[in-house]
Amino acid sequence: MKRKIAIIGAGIAGLTLANFIKKKSDFEFKVYEKEKTLPLEGFGIQLANNSVSILNQIGFKNINSEKINHPKNLDFYSINNEKICDLDLTEFNSNEIKYTTLQRSVLIDFLKNEIYAQHLRFGKNIQKVFETKDKILIKFDDNTNDLVDYIVVADGIFSQTRSFFETKKKETKFQNAIVLRTILKKNHGLNIDEKNINLLMGSNVHIVIYPINKMNELNLVCIVREKKFHPDDIKSTIEKKILSQNQNLKNLFQGDLKSWPLYSTQQIFRSSNKKVFYLGDAFYGFLPTMAQGASQSVEGAFELFNLFKENNNDACNIYFKKRSERIKLIKKRSNLNFFAFHISNPVVKAIRDAILKRLVKRKSFIRSYLGKVYKN
Repeated sequence: MKRKIAIIGAGIAGLTLANFIKKKSDFEFKVYEKEKTLPLEGFGIQLANNSVSILNQIGFKNINSEKINHPKNLDFYSINNEKICDLDLTEFNSNEIKYTTLQRSVLIDFLKNEIYAQHLRFGKNIQKVFETKDKILIKFDDNTNDLVDYIVVADGIFSQTRSFFETKKKETKFQNAIVLRTILKKNHGLNIDEKNINLLMGSNVHIVIYPINKMNELNLVCIVREKKFHPDDIKSTIEKKILSQNQNLKNLFQGDLKSWPLYSTQQIFRSSNKKVFYLGDAFYGFLPTMAQGASQSVEGAFELFNLFKENNNDACNIYFKKRSERIKLIKKRSNLNFFAFHISNPVVKAIRDAILKRLVKRKSFIRSYLGKVYKN
């Protein structure tokens, strides 16, 4: 008899796992999503080599080249648009595995299109979960249910499904920062190379701009250190925290701007049930300053799939141990980057810039700092 898996959440993590299960195993599975449709927002994401190599196994290498980009450098700038240095991103590239930027919606669409309709269920909210000796019964609020062997919880950093299995509540933490995102066209007024990833660093703020397709669209994400988030005060925040440092940046914030408070997870979520697995942001929510959120969702999905395929009775412990090691490595780098990108003291800024100029030229540093992440 085939084993059954319920995947809760149709984001990058859940859909990646579903694709591997569909293509390369004999499991039965369904993906349950609480929303009535998939949210296909057009903001950008970065996929480092460690995730591209995995996605290529399910056909990502054949995606329309007009919908993606392969930036060659990460260019560092001051908030005044003065270039500091650049970092070579091609160090770990090969013919088919390249650092990639694209719209999140393009990746979600690719992953969704490979899943048959009978495997996707929308508008499904879990009401109760019952654990038996060797099965788990999921009851939904539309009076349907599913009896499964495993549940994979992949419904994000604020996962509601975790609460059915964990008695101790582990809070996500507001990072005293807000996120601003928009899509830019060519007339942004900055002196940057639009084919690359561009990072502008100011006092308590940093801005990242990169291409998301071949149609001259650029993703902008800006993180501002701010102790409170008030949606109605965004214009004031931009003026006080960003434009006060460089008025020439005002064109960046003229379009359809989205904003939200920045949260990350304080602890890794360990499942108390060997038949329940946490995946993606439901396992651990990173700060975005290593640009590994999407890549770690893909990587975690692939690791979990391999454990399912091996039918390992100790899969839950093995998964947690291996994932935790990766999370701790990337967490340290993300936290360090978060600090470095927002330095406000002029003397410390000058020291940071001088160190950066030296480090980006050292192959040994690149292979250590990035290689341990990008070459999984």
